Amino acid sequence: MNVLIIEDEIPAYKKLLNYIANYLGSNFSHTHVRTVKDGIVALNNAEYYALVFADIKILGGTSFDIFKEVAFSIPVIFCTAYDEHLRKAFQTNGIAYILKPYSQQELNNAIKKFETLFETKPYDKNMFEEFKALLESKDKVYKRRFTVKKKEGIKLIDVENICLIEAFGDLCKLYDEKGKLHIISKSLGVVFPELNPNQFFKINRSQIVHINYIENISPHSKNRLYLKIRNIKDQAITSSTITKNFRVWLEQ
Repeated sequence: MNVLIIEDEIPAYKKLLNYIANYLGSNFSHTHVRTVKDGIVALNNAEYYALVFADIKILGGTSFDIFKEVAFSIPVIFCTAYDEHLRKAFQTNGIAYILKPYSQQELNNAIKKFETLFETKPYDKNMFEEFKALLESKDKVYKRRFTVKKKEGIKLIDVENICLIEAFGDLCKLYDEKGKLHIISKSLGVVFPELNPNQFFKINRSQIVHINYIENISPHSKNRLYLKIRNIKDQAITSSTITKNFRVWLEQ
């Protein structure tokens, strides 16, 4: 794997290179640039690289100045001392943002995220758009409660008390923390984007789970996981294609 390192401080570059080597071993090569001008030249051969590690403030400006000049679709891991650029970083091809002085484990986690996102998929600009939308969603206001029609009237169900959501045709089943069932007139496809992705995960085509109500996780067949949800008798099982991303989500 070929990587591009954009870092103007030599000690920081050596530390980063050492951390990358600790994780990838000898299975990589790299190009190092320190200036905006050299970064533009390097990225003009973007198809050569699989991954970019970039500081933000470099000689001649910022790494954003490079990305503004060169159209490319390579994931970027930002390694910087400045936390005020987080939002802008994820409006580019950023997939991770680690602050100096970062640890070996923090860099490992960033590279693991890259491997999870791109190991089985070709680089696709649409993937960046989807991923940026997910990362920027931390500023989004999420659903706080659902209204449920009951015989006695309308009942409010707080989202934080929902442990499992299941597709039910064009409707959804909500299970609260006591295991009680509620039906809402929204499809799973409509409900899922309304939920905080730090708390809820869609484990298969028809089920969404809340992190706070997962009591146990055990292996299932064909690279799937069985989840025991508090006060829920129904099975909750990850699909085989989702399991890897689910494991990453659990460790956020």
